Amino acid sequence: MDIKTATALRRLRLVSAPEAVSFLILLLCSVLKRTTDFNAVPVMGAVHGVLFILYVIFWADAWNRAKWPLGTAALYFVLSVLPTGGFFAERKLRREAEDAVIAARARKEGVVNA
Repeated sequence: MDIKTATALRRLRLVSAPEAVSFLILLLCSVLKRTTDFNAVPVMGAVHGVLFILYVIFWADAWNRAKWPLGTAALYFVLSVLPTGGFFAERKLRREAEDAVIAARARKEGVVNA
């Protein structure tokens, strides 16, 4: 894995969890708006919107650089629209990055010819 691919995956991983948190907070604000006089939906909607747009941009860049199959790319996109999907995406991307580091070290030490 080259540095640009690793960077694209890292950016996607770093925006996944905050995007998921903002989605959950937005859902909570929506419930509070309907049940109380508290209305933070416009603010949280904007925050979540920015984070979601960043997620989609970083997802497209990671898909392009990592050459994911369509199924993998679709999985990461679907995870972005589920309320807690960003947490699963972050964990899966972290594992993928750790596996890439292990594989790179193995190739460097001559253990694997991959």
